[in-house]
Amino acid sequence: MNTFANNQFDAIENLIFSEGLRIEALDMHPELDLMTIYLNTKAVLSQNISFYPLLKKAEKSQLLHHELIAGGIGIHWPLLDEDLSLKGFLQDELRKVVRSKKDPIAA
Repeated sequence: MNTFANNQFDAIENLIFSEGLRIEALDMHPELDLMTIYLNTKAVLSQNISFYPLLKKAEKSQLLHHELIAGGIGIHWPLLDEDLSLKGFLQDELRKVVRSKKDPIAA
């Protein structure tokens, strides 16, 4: 379901748009299986490249050729025809926090 077309945003979309969250920069480190996403709030998110099948199989030159799209709410790799969203990155960060065994969230 396309929530944008229906003007019905979920909680993460509301956060992105109400707070004006945007991706400002992306660093790719294939040798470390790491991509680092920098937000306009100075928050830093990290993701494993191997978590994304198209990125995992890509050459380093393909990974380094990316562009911010939709005003910074997404990243596009034109050589791979791959798009990832800020919403997806934030969902993944939330999953990491909720699943953390070192510091579980209190119920």
